[in-house]
Amino acid sequence: MKKLIALFAVSTLASTAATAGIALSGTSSVSYDDNGTAASATTYDADITLVGTAGGTTFTYSMDVAGNTGNNANPTTTAADMTSTIGPITIAADMFQVNESNLNDGDGDAKLDSDDTGVTISLDAPIGDATIGLDNSGNVTVSGSWSGVTVSHTGKKGGDTTTASAAIAGMDISVTNKAGATTWTLGTTVSGVDLTLNSSQAITAAFGLTGNTMTVSHIAAVSSAVSTATTHSVSAVKAYSTVAVSRDLTSGAALSATYSSFDDSLTLKASVAF
Repeated sequence: MKKLIALFAVSTLASTAATAGIALSGTSSVSYDDNGTAASATTYDADITLVGTAGGTTFTYSMDVAGNTGNNANPTTTAADMTSTIGPITIAADMFQVNESNLNDGDGDAKLDSDDTGVTISLDAPIGDATIGLDNSGNVTVSGSWSGVTVSHTGKKGGDTTTASAAIAGMDISVTNKAGATTWTLGTTVSGVDLTLNSSQAITAAFGLTGNTMTVSHIAAVSSAVSTATTHSVSAVKAYSTVAVSRDLTSGAALSATYSSFDDSLTLKASVAF
């Protein structure tokens, strides 16, 4: 009997040690959209993320349990990544290839799937807190922070990408240049209102309102574009505005109501994260 008790104790200890480095998190939501003059619709979504850590190695697996493709849709993998740190070297492996939507629905979807799996090796170099990275495609990235400004530069075939961000005089500024095209985002808080403006002329304002959070957004118009060898055409979309009111409940759930002038619709959503 004592041997059985001892064996049970050892088994329990081994199981506890095996699961001590595993963290489980997820989100779940249900939305009702009256769709304006069109037929109303109810959608569901549930996502789970599993993170396992052993020493300097971390594995992350994410899954879409109930997407918006039908009640009988099977769970699908959305991410599978592993990182391992050995001294100043970090090795990151992306083991899941994202399947793009190749349908021509008017928003420039890719015509062919791209292989986004790969391995990146980064080295913390003693050159002003900079990090140098090299991936299996031959892209080289140098990133770091100097005098409060965070800069990242990636040299690759087809066009380099440089991003700089900083907090200056109460404003969060981010500028990105990709293959010669520059975009920017500016965020600040004025009298308790969080304001965001970007180079596409989209504006968002979020502020507290009697225990709720109200977010007013203006979405910029989208110009049409012809199809290319790699992407479908883009349909023109007029500018529109949205007003969203959300509230966090003591139960841990969140409720929100969003009105969109694009199609004169009202969406009600309940969600929970764990």
